[in-house]
Amino acid sequence: MPRLVNHAQRRREILEVTWRLIATGGAEAATMREIARRAGYANGALARYFPNKEALIEAAYVYVSEQTDERTRAATVGKRGVAALRAFLVELVPSEEITVLEARIVLPFWSRTVTDDQLARTNDAQLQRWRDKLVVLIREGRADGDVRTTVADELIAEQLLAMALGLQILGLLPEHPSTPRLQLRLIDTFVAGLK
Repeated sequence: MPRLVNHAQRRREILEVTWRLIATGGAEAATMREIARRAGYANGALARYFPNKEALIEAAYVYVSEQTDERTRAATVGKRGVAALRAFLVELVPSEEITVLEARIVLPFWSRTVTDDQLARTNDAQLQRWRDKLVVLIREGRADGDVRTTVADELIAEQLLAMALGLQILGLLPEHPSTPRLQLRLIDTFVAGLK
């Protein structure tokens, strides 16, 4: 009897290997051959799941984005408004090992969005989901009386998103990275300013 293959599980395993390989060695290190080797599959086996490296890199970005979204959901459970806003932002900045690795995926992906319309659309969709979530949390903060600034909710969300994305870059600088402690202080300072 032939062995049953869980294709969804195999795809996840390939994506896990891919994003970690990109995070530690860069996109150049993530060759189809190396990914297959680390995942324990024959080189040709990847083609069943991903037709080429570009498709695999996009899928790895989506996979990392989904992991980040899951962490932000978990971090905000039982929280509202400003408390949830802070918890959400902490999961976006590279202040822990997992978020540093994820930022190492996001940065090279962004450079590819400049010349690849499909990747740009994928990135835009993710950023819009984050904007929408930030606006919801800001509105909850207003309803709770914790957000009192007269700045429009959408503008605050854009400022917070710009700060989080900027901290992803600053947190990865090779010589003088923005420290996790500084990243958290910046988030706390901004959130406190909403009052």
